Amino acid sequence: MAGDEMHRLQTHDLEIGATEAVQRHYSRHVVATKPVSQRKLDFEHSRPRWLRECMAEATGVFYYVFPGIAAIASFTLNLENEAGVAAFGSLFQIGWAFAIGIAFAIITCAPTSGGHFNPAITICFAIWQGFPWKKVPHYIFSQIFGAFVAGLLLVGMYWPEIQAFKAESIAAGKGLVYNGGPASILCTFPNPNQTNLGYLFLTEFFVDSFIGLIIWANLDPANPFVSPTSAPFAIGLAYATMVWGFADIAISTNLARDLGTRIVAAIFFGGESFTYLNYSWIAILVNIPATIFATRYYEFLMRDSLGKIAKGHAVHEDGEEGLRRHITNTGHIETGAANALRSNRSGSDEYNLGKQA
Repeated sequence: MAGDEMHRLQTHDLEIGATEAVQRHYSRHVVATKPVSQRKLDFEHSRPRWLRECMAEATGVFYYVFPGIAAIASFTLNLENEAGVAAFGSLFQIGWAFAIGIAFAIITCAPTSGGHFNPAITICFAIWQGFPWKKVPHYIFSQIFGAFVAGLLLVGMYWPEIQAFKAESIAAGKGLVYNGGPASILCTFPNPNQTNLGYLFLTEFFVDSFIGLIIWANLDPANPFVSPTSAPFAIGLAYATMVWGFADIAISTNLARDLGTRIVAAIFFGGESFTYLNYSWIAILVNIPATIFATRYYEFLMRDSLGKIAKGHAVHEDGEEGLRRHITNTGHIETGAANALRSNRSGSDEYNLGKQA
């Protein structure tokens, strides 16, 4: 790119097509790189892969949970504040806190671990995408641990306010475990009138299926509407929309997020955190079958594996010969996949795509 474009860049006169100038500006003027030492390479090579993945999963869940429960704490602890609760939060703010936290978690930690951050997603990767089953327990433990640390840290940071709220709640005869009470800062509890567990089950199942389907669509490399840069925010917004729509009637959305913080709630507010209205098993366990249902729905009805192969993200199990045989046997392929295959194999008529499509 010409030097005058770099000059315009530094005078804030960016134009369409200045991507290369931005990249050069970043490497030249913002980050002063230095040679990588052999010592650093040896250290990075010596790090156990499993430990890096587990810590990335724990850190990612922490990044997702901590902003969300911090927003809940700000909202809950200021319900009676003279300045008005609107000054300290709302369900809208809580939804955005979880959404942006999820985006930050993916951006920060997904390059290391794959960015599952949800036991149900880890299990679905093992079912549908060949993720090693031997890693599943490690990932799930790390995810729960990340949420546990987030809950523990939040209690420590808000301890004086939580103690005052506990005293007020006990004096009012409400106890500590109820929706809107001290324990609900950390995990979900139903409203006192929500005694129908079937209703709560179906609500959780729908919400988790909704989120699971959107996650799976965002992770589909054949999806032309999602880029690696937009996926973290699209996934975060899926969570936010469910918070905005259903948080008032009790939803959990993630086994790790709920169980990790529920353990913290049990430590500080008592074992009723697990027994209140017999709800905790719904918050903890429904996420797994709901997400499996959602990903199964996508795999059976929406997955375009040929498009995935065409974009270079997968191969036929029998190699090029198997792909050729499939196209020959089916007699045609969808237009989108055909165009992608043509693009990837320009100059080659190996598959006779012009006739097949």
